[in-house]
Amino acid sequence: MALIKSISGIRGTIGGRPGEGLSPLDVVKFTAAYGTWLTHQQADNRKVVIGRDGRISGELVKNLVVSTLNALGLDVVDLGLSTTPTVEIAVKMEQAAGGIIITASHNPKEWNALKLLNSDGEFISGEDGIAMLDIAAQEDFSFADVNKLGSYEQNDTYLQKHIDLVVNHPLVDAAAIRERGFKIVVDAVNSTGAIFVPALLKALGVEQVEVLFDEVNGRFSHNPEPLPENLTALSNEVNRSNADLGIAVDPDVDRLCFVCEDGSMFGEEYTLVAVADYVLGKKSGNTVSNLSSTQALKDITLKHGGEYHPSAVGEVNVVKKMKEINAVIGGEGNGGIIVPDLHYGRDALIGIGLFLSHVAHSGKKLKNLRNSYPDYFISKNKIELDKGVDVKTIFEKIRGKYKNQPTNTEDGLKIEFEKDWVHLRTSNTEPIIRIYAESQFETTADNIARRIMQDIKEFMH
Repeated sequence: MALIKSISGIRGTIGGRPGEGLSPLDVVKFTAAYGTWLTHQQADNRKVVIGRDGRISGELVKNLVVSTLNALGLDVVDLGLSTTPTVEIAVKMEQAAGGIIITASHNPKEWNALKLLNSDGEFISGEDGIAMLDIAAQEDFSFADVNKLGSYEQNDTYLQKHIDLVVNHPLVDAAAIRERGFKIVVDAVNSTGAIFVPALLKALGVEQVEVLFDEVNGRFSHNPEPLPENLTALSNEVNRSNADLGIAVDPDVDRLCFVCEDGSMFGEEYTLVAVADYVLGKKSGNTVSNLSSTQALKDITLKHGGEYHPSAVGEVNVVKKMKEINAVIGGEGNGGIIVPDLHYGRDALIGIGLFLSHVAHSGKKLKNLRNSYPDYFISKNKIELDKGVDVKTIFEKIRGKYKNQPTNTEDGLKIEFEKDWVHLRTSNTEPIIRIYAESQFETTADNIARRIMQDIKEFMH
């Protein structure tokens, strides 16, 4: 059993004892803390938007969330089965005080979580998260009396509203997409992508769509993280049916990756690279991705005459940096696309619209498009930490050892070599150090990672 309280929300496994998993008592406690924090922010706005992915526990958690918010005197607008980006958009359009998305994103089916939004429809900041956790720890809530209980309404209009926003985005070219006559296979992993992705593709004029795992029951047919090893069924079906491409999303539809016509992976790191290439070709500007994402984005940005800026890992940090430098496109190497003129959140739907526009305009097949980008390999590794290990000291010693190389300490430690880099950071969710190394050669990336892991082990003792 696990319960993880972090600035990005409350995440846990369903069942078990309170405080050890995401039990009903924990759902109520943290929802009450969030609702209380909201009323401190703006006492006169009582509206909260909620939505959920297709998880087995979704309905149960939702009912607890709704009742708790109503008990605080807050009015709930429930989008029902939805996506993370759709709820983000709805908070803004409803002029709500905030929003809660009931989803554990790419975690397996036994997990669920509360993702918490501010009035801009963006994830709450680190400071706000700490304030909210403090309210929860003190159980500093006061519920409304019987004449002031909140209201509840269901609203199913946002699927269409979100699709309209994507189709009408100035850089999405539905006519060009329709003309290409794409045949597409979608892996919807038994969640809300099965509702939203086919509806979007239809609106973009794609007539040949096949959906795998299209029953929204939360019993994920494979590990729901859209990584190559979990997408073999999609890969095989693209091949078997002679499709032009495959699309995979995670359960809450904020991560996106593609499969080429031959069943090979386009690469989730390259979702953002391709979309940025398209956007920067239409309007000049700067880009942002986190420190663990591929260097290919920097290469593409410089090629288009823009500036690239790295940010700390985490969507909140990427968004903050994007606002600072006024980026036209940004995101994360895990297939997260953030298009600021739509909204500041990872959104697979706008990603699909822009990516298909790019492919349609290029006239290329996916494999050829992928081959037109700089080729990098990322070696992703982790080391488990013994109790009481002082990571800061280890990082300082490593930095000292490589003092002749450029380093960045904004989020852990990133060391740059001539064409390669390595990034070390502690995980937000488990007691490990993540080690990501990138090079144009797979063996080089692995060797760099191995060398740094040796250093870490040496300095640990």
